[in-house]
Amino acid sequence: MILDTAEQKHQKDLEHLRRFRPIDDDFMRCLFKDNIPLAELVLRIIIGKPDLIITDCQTQKDMKRLAGARSICLDAYGTDTAGKKYDMEIQREDKGADPHRARFHSSVMDIENLDAGQAFRALPDTFTIFIIEKDFYGKGEPIYFIERMNITTGEPFADGEHILYVNGEYRGDSDIGKLMHDFNCTDAADMNFKLLADRTRYLKENPEGVSEMCKVIEEMRKEERAEGIKEGIQEGMRTAALRMLADRTLAPEKIAEYVGLPLDEVKKLQAEQSA
Repeated sequence: MILDTAEQKHQKDLEHLRRFRPIDDDFMRCLFKDNIPLAELVLRIIIGKPDLIITDCQTQKDMKRLAGARSICLDAYGTDTAGKKYDMEIQREDKGADPHRARFHSSVMDIENLDAGQAFRALPDTFTIFIIEKDFYGKGEPIYFIERMNITTGEPFADGEHILYVNGEYRGDSDIGKLMHDFNCTDAADMNFKLLADRTRYLKENPEGVSEMCKVIEEMRKEERAEGIKEGIQEGMRTAALRMLADRTLAPEKIAEYVGLPLDEVKKLQAEQSA
C-alpha cells in the first residue's frame, strides 16, 4: 500500500522524533517547558548545589532591551529563591560555544536585570551554562568553571558572573556523568533520572506529547524553508553584484544601492574578484 503524502510526512516526523535526544536544543526546550522540577534537577547537578530551589523557568526567552542591539533567545532561563539567574544553552557544535558568545549571553542577562536608578550592586549573580555535545576544552573534565580573576593579586574578581561549560561526552558514576549519559539517550528506558525519563517518554510516546512535538518539528521545517529562501535570495544578490562589478561601469556604492547588499559586502566581493 502506498502512503499518501501527508502520511509519509507524519511517519518521517515520528522517525525524527524517535532520534531526538535531550542534547538536541529543540527537544531540550520542550523538555523544560513548564517543568520547573526538571530544570531544578539539572541545575542542582551542574551547579553542585543539591538544595537549589528554582522559582521560575522560561524556555525560548527573548532578551532585547537595547534598540539596535543584537537580540538572543535563551534556551532555558531560570531564577532561584536567592534571585540568581541561570541561562542553560545547548550547543551541539563548538562554533556555537565561542567564549565571546558566552560573554554576550552573560552581559545580556545583566542588562535584563538592572533597571534605571538601581545600584550596580543590585545586579544578581548570573550563571551562563553551555552544555556542549563534545569536550570543548579537551581535558576530560565534566564541567569547566570560568570566573574572572584579578591577575595581579591572583584573587577572584567576585563580580557575580559565572560561566560553565559542561562536557557532553563525560561519563561516569557521578550524577553529572549519569546526566550526560541521559542527555545523549534517545530512549527513556535507558535513562538514569526518572524526571528526565518521564518527560522524554511523554513527548515521544504519549499521544498529546507526540502531537506537541510534531508541531515543533513542523515549525523547524518552516524555519529551514525560510532560511533556505533567505540564503537563495542572498546568493542571487551576490551574483548580481559580481556581474555588475565585472562590468566596471558602476561604483560599489551604486551596486550596493541597486542589489540591496551592504556596501562593505560589495567591497569585499570586489576585493575577492580582483585577487
